[in-house]
Amino acid sequence: MAKPTGFLEYARKDPPRRKVKDRIKDFAEIEQLLSPEQLEIQAARCMDCGIPSCHAYGCPVCNLIPDWNDMLYKQQWRKALDLLHSTNNFPEFTGRICPAPCEPACTLAINQQPVTIRQIELQIVERGWQEGWIQPQPAKEKTGNKVAVIGSGPAGLAAAQQLARCGHAVTVFEKADRIGGYLRYGIPDYKLEKSVIDRRLKQMKAEGVIFKTKVNVGKTLKVTKLLKEYAAVVITVGAGEPRDLQVPGRNLKGVHYALEFLTQQNKINVNDKIPQKDRINAKGKDVVVVGGGDTGSDCIGTSVRQGAKKITQIELLSKPPETGNQATPWPSWPIILRTSSSQEEGCVRMWDIGTQRLVGAQGRVKALQAVRLKWSFPKGGRPTFETIAGSEFELKADLIFLAMGFAHAQHGPLVKELKLKLDLRGNIVVSDHFMTSHKGVFAAGDAEYGASLVVRAIRRGRLAAEGVDAYLKRAKPRRPAVKKK
Repeated sequence: MAKPTGFLEYARKDPPRRKVKDRIKDFAEIEQLLSPEQLEIQAARCMDCGIPSCHAYGCPVCNLIPDWNDMLYKQQWRKALDLLHSTNNFPEFTGRICPAPCEPACTLAINQQPVTIRQIELQIVERGWQEGWIQPQPAKEKTGNKVAVIGSGPAGLAAAQQLARCGHAVTVFEKADRIGGYLRYGIPDYKLEKSVIDRRLKQMKAEGVIFKTKVNVGKTLKVTKLLKEYAAVVITVGAGEPRDLQVPGRNLKGVHYALEFLTQQNKINVNDKIPQKDRINAKGKDVVVVGGGDTGSDCIGTSVRQGAKKITQIELLSKPPETGNQATPWPSWPIILRTSSSQEEGCVRMWDIGTQRLVGAQGRVKALQAVRLKWSFPKGGRPTFETIAGSEFELKADLIFLAMGFAHAQHGPLVKELKLKLDLRGNIVVSDHFMTSHKGVFAAGDAEYGASLVVRAIRRGRLAAEGVDAYLKRAKPRRPAVKKK
């Protein structure tokens, strides 16, 4: 542990944020850092709780949280970094964008403010980059096995780095024009600047990982050729099938999936050429965001920066309590009211709202017709709702963003040609070692788990890499055939 009485002596201190009036003018990161001295005090709050639920229950990647808190308090930053990297390939990602389920699982959270775990994680790794402690770790010996990783999101990158360090020759295929998947295109720069991704990719390239962009496996690269060339394949394509809004008027212009909007803005931020006629621009418009989660919040923050006139976010579910929720007791993730940095910047939030139809003129959306809902929670049954008679109303809407989550991985040629077994939700079925129903083909992250957290994708990418490595060690290295002259 760190300091035995630290949690009694020190209060929680969160990192500062840039002021709203300044940050909405650009896409630079919002959160700033604490001083090293302040951070060491925060680490001192980690108590001798006996069973660290933050690690054992809260953290999907199983970070050794009490251990690196102890090292940090003792000013042994490099040892803290080694412990952090032992479970998490990319703490600079999770330290910025993870909702930190470890924090409400902290023992202090029973009746106090939890340890600032996410911020400590972030600043340990940032200190590592600053000091030059983070260097490539190429394998000392090569196995001769070639592995293909399809998809370059957090699961794919984690699997690729682990496999490369095992000595396998890893190639990552990405259908987009840049590496990073959802990290690159789904998360706004004000939460994760893309230079953070690029410096880690530089490390991975030095470790031997090969990245190939604009390759759509199953279309531009045949599945049969892939299987012939690579000893193992890892599918980490993410849950790319968005949930749709099946109401009249859905096909009107001005109605977009959230990811379509966020991806385009991230491309504009790096000066990609997007024709003006194709740009989704919220400037001066009434915007409605359907969905109350993180992706919906990202649409709000992006719309604010584009100069939207008014933003309304509607949520099907009821407004959660502002403090403790008996339905989600410690150490569970508490279902309580949270306000994101984007919501701080200006929007109207509405709960218990059902969309009935979208109204347009000359082919463009002009309004969203909605109704208020009443929820029922039968004991032992699923929650249900009914519409409240006479509660119909209309929201002016020049732009509507659908941010209702993702269903499963897209079932394209890759899934169909391999005849991969799927579960009832459309996720790829894998074994305990992450192999699919096709021998030598593995899957990890949202593709097999369903849409979830970046930190969970990293964990499952690491576990899949273990499965691939074990599989290849039992098999003979598959070397390329000698070409005939």
